[in-house]
Amino acid sequence: MTVPTAPVPVPDVVDALSGGRLVTAVWKNELGGVTFAIGAGDEYVKTYPAEHAALLTDEAVRLRWAGQYIAVPPVLGEGAGWLHTAGLPGRSAVDPVWTDDPETAARAIGTGLRAMHDALPVADCPFGRPSWVCDEPGGTAPDLLVVCHGDPCAPNTLMSADGAFVGHVDIGDLGVADRWADLAIATMSLDWNYPGNYEAALLDAYGVTRDAERIDHYRGLWDAPEPG
Repeated sequence: MTVPTAPVPVPDVVDALSGGRLVTAVWKNELGGVTFAIGAGDEYVKTYPAEHAALLTDEAVRLRWAGQYIAVPPVLGEGAGWLHTAGLPGRSAVDPVWTDDPETAARAIGTGLRAMHDALPVADCPFGRPSWVCDEPGGTAPDLLVVCHGDPCAPNTLMSADGAFVGHVDIGDLGVADRWADLAIATMSLDWNYPGNYEAALLDAYGVTRDAERIDHYRGLWDAPEPG
């Protein structure tokens, strides 16, 4: 995801939901989806092209389920190609405040993943594994099955002004997998967003020792080309 650098047209549905409040495009992803903030981040509307609209339906279902246990954006409404949520307090872990303090950010990401993995009940999870976790029989044995974020990259952790973990966003790929599926990608994403090496800080905050075999395995799955 990137911050739009050029003006982005505001869809009619976003304009209607804003009720005349300020609308700002804050994120754009590789699928052509754009997330708009309403007001000062009090609410958000995520929009996707028609061919990817089902992903927002999947995310809405996951937000409603996970919201029973952890801090995620409450769903306010949804429709074809859009998802309207309330904002959570705090700033993304890649806000300039935190890219200037990467160790604090890394620790908040680790703390947040541990909180998610501890809180979400695997036995009651109605979702399968994240879409990119395509382990085959005989592959790397799981260390511990948890309900994973599925896209645990640094921007998807929110932090308070004092550097504490606040909540998670973008959980449309949430599902059951080995905890190292999240940890492998979260630690890899640190290199994309912060100067230096802060993997140890994230893993320490999570409370686990680095597992090179599982990290390599799940990073390989993440980077594998899509079939077809």
